[in-house]
Amino acid sequence: MRKLKITILLLILSSCLLAQDTLTLTFVGDVMMHQTQINSAKTADGYQLDNCFAYISSYLSAADITVANLEVTLAGEPYSGYPQFCAPDALAEALQRAGVDVLLTANNHSCDKGKKGVERTLQILDSLCFLHTGTFYDSLSRRKATPLLLSKNNFELALLNYTYGTNGLPIPKPTVVNLIDTVQILADIEIAKALQPDIIAVALHWGDEYQLYPNKAQRNLAEFLARNGVRLIIGSHPHVLQPIELLYAADSTIATVVVYSLGNFISNMTAVNTDIGALVNIRLIKHNNSIIIDHTGYTYTFTYKPQEEGRRRFYVLPAAEYENNQEFFTDAAHYRKMIKALSAMRTLYTKANKGPVEEDK
Repeated sequence: MRKLKITILLLILSSCLLAQDTLTLTFVGDVMMHQTQINSAKTADGYQLDNCFAYISSYLSAADITVANLEVTLAGEPYSGYPQFCAPDALAEALQRAGVDVLLTANNHSCDKGKKGVERTLQILDSLCFLHTGTFYDSLSRRKATPLLLSKNNFELALLNYTYGTNGLPIPKPTVVNLIDTVQILADIEIAKALQPDIIAVALHWGDEYQLYPNKAQRNLAEFLARNGVRLIIGSHPHVLQPIELLYAADSTIATVVVYSLGNFISNMTAVNTDIGALVNIRLIKHNNSIIIDHTGYTYTFTYKPQEEGRRRFYVLPAAEYENNQEFFTDAAHYRKMIKALSAMRTLYTKANKGPVEEDK
């Protein structure tokens, strides 16, 4: 009888452990669309971008919630690349089909197409029932939608998004683009806390372009956010990867994850290290009403740009999955470029990262 009671007790304890709520999050870097990408996606009856994400979609859809930085406007025709981006609506549709759930819209290109660009981007995302935050129709809609609350698996995550600026372009009234302002950010954090979410995440468009390490302002802002209860800090804008740091609490649990830059997810940029980015994967566990950041890992991505049927094509690859598959690449130079970039970023992350691990290596 005693053995039976012990067995039953162990089964109950095991059941309780298995019953813990978990939430998996994936954060994706800069989604860009240069003119060559627009030309590449043109078809007889519109634009098609699903093939761009065919090799990475299983990674995006694997998470409970996947968040990406939309660094273009959806202002309608005529479409344009750098310096003032305007992508076909098909980009948002393809991202959604590939497994992206939330788009961040506050970045230095938010105002590239003026008032129409800000508003129509929101209209298209709303028409697709695509969750988004960072830009708003007006101050009233901002108040109603700040923070963006994401509910899944018995978790509620509060998400905020800000940019350092808009390339000197004025923010057209009455639209709102969230700018990095510690007074406003702190006020928004307090509003978020009052809603009692399980965790607060802040996505920031910040830092210096093409620099592999965060600057002092990034570090200071990250410390400020962590002190004020933000547990996930996700960065974009440099177009290259920057380190990931885990900040620990006194009890040795992870207090805050700081991702200084996710790099590019897809683009036609040619500067060194701009072809490689990372998906950052975070697993949360709810245990006794406490939220534990149980795992932080990353998967390198590479934008493969072969010439096919007279056009440059764009495919986002999970880099580690293809590093031993040279036969996949139509041109050995593309393969060597990926291997070189992967090696450089592994060297950077081995040297500078504090805590997270590479997945799918």
